[in-house]
Amino acid sequence: MSRTAARHPADEDRAGLWARVGDRLIVGGSTVGDGGRDGEIIALHHADGTPPFDVRWSDTGRITLVFPGPDARVQHFPHSGRNAATSQP
Repeated sequence: MSRTAARHPADEDRAGLWARVGDRLIVGGSTVGDGGRDGEIIALHHADGTPPFDVRWSDTGRITLVFPGPDARVQHFPHSGRNAATSQP
């Protein structure tokens, strides 16, 4: 199974996982039958939007620092021009 990596709109030649504040991180389940979990990306640690991300999980409301693995993907949403690169939530 092949998955095409998301591309940053500012740099179409750079492949990899990236996000903006307000996007959703979706992580696959760790066991068969586990649907996984998702959360809102509330802060970035790199100006180019690459991991790690601070994520507020929808199932617990907790905020954690996440280094996404190969089972993770980002759901992008239209943004209103707010500054996405922040070092703290």
